[in-house]
Amino acid sequence: MSVKPILFIDGVCRMLDQRLLPTEEVWLDYTDYREVAEAIRSMVVRGAPAIGVAAAFGAAFGARDIEADSFELFHAKFEEVCSLLAATRPTAVNLFWALDRMKRVAVANRATPLAELKKSLLTEACRIADEDIEINRRLGSHGAELIPDGARILTHCNAGALATAGYGTALGVIRAAVETGKKISVIADETRPWLQGARLTTWELMQDNIPVTLISDNMAGHLMSKGEIDCVIVGADRIAANGDTANKIGTYTVAVLAREHNLPFYVAAPTSTIDLDMIDGNGILIEERDRNEVTHCGGHRIAPEGVTVRNPAFDVTPARFITAIITEYGIARADYKLQLSAQAKGE
Repeated sequence: MSVKPILFIDGVCRMLDQRLLPTEEVWLDYTDYREVAEAIRSMVVRGAPAIGVAAAFGAAFGARDIEADSFELFHAKFEEVCSLLAATRPTAVNLFWALDRMKRVAVANRATPLAELKKSLLTEACRIADEDIEINRRLGSHGAELIPDGARILTHCNAGALATAGYGTALGVIRAAVETGKKISVIADETRPWLQGARLTTWELMQDNIPVTLISDNMAGHLMSKGEIDCVIVGADRIAANGDTANKIGTYTVAVLAREHNLPFYVAAPTSTIDLDMIDGNGILIEERDRNEVTHCGGHRIAPEGVTVRNPAFDVTPARFITAIITEYGIARADYKLQLSAQAKGE
């Protein structure tokens, strides 16, 4: 049973602090939208779908605390709440998708008493969380068809239950394949500098008794050359209209290696990750994070003080390197622009 990293209980949003896994399992409680924004920014919660869910709850909390005597005044303040939440992580499009959905609910209920409108927003946040799990299960079912029995799957970063409301995208495909009785094993690369693969992917797969082997980021090519990897499955933080995909830094490198070794490279993501307004990957804004994430590991300095550092959190894999994109509506191949457009519209 996969973990649910975000829970809503008795008016409180509880988040599993993913900065501390796997050594500590600590749950933090949030009731204020500013605190939720900081949880997103500081990586208490991470993974594009999970960020969207957290932002929806943050928006609901912000709306709840607004004092206004008209919809117009409420709406102006609610926009400020959403703007603060939107400024936390620039690359993951699910953040903006969830906030836009919350804004639409507010406008749709403009004629209702503000107390009822606020309740509607909280209900919508809960609905977004519940829908995410169902979407991931549908996505996983489609993707499981691509996975042969006995497959050895390389995954990068963490696109599992911890990155969603539960179940997972890339790991959701793996879970679904296992649930059909297939004997699957996973190779997780460590994913520097935050080590999401080492800390999170291995932890949650071990929780579900799915065989997993940890490797460092520079070992994938060697294992591919030795025939020890059968395919690659990753998640996504934003997919452009043409299929170019932004995901955790290092994904592009893995895709190049997979192409060189004629291995299938699959992307698994909900349609909320598709940004049809983004023509191609060149326009995707890549978040640059704090230099200390690179110069330190586990709180210990591993590089000389004062060294110049680059820390882009994501890279973009061109669509031509992607064998298929798996969403809750099915499997898209080759002509991504047409197929992704249809899927993003629910067709």
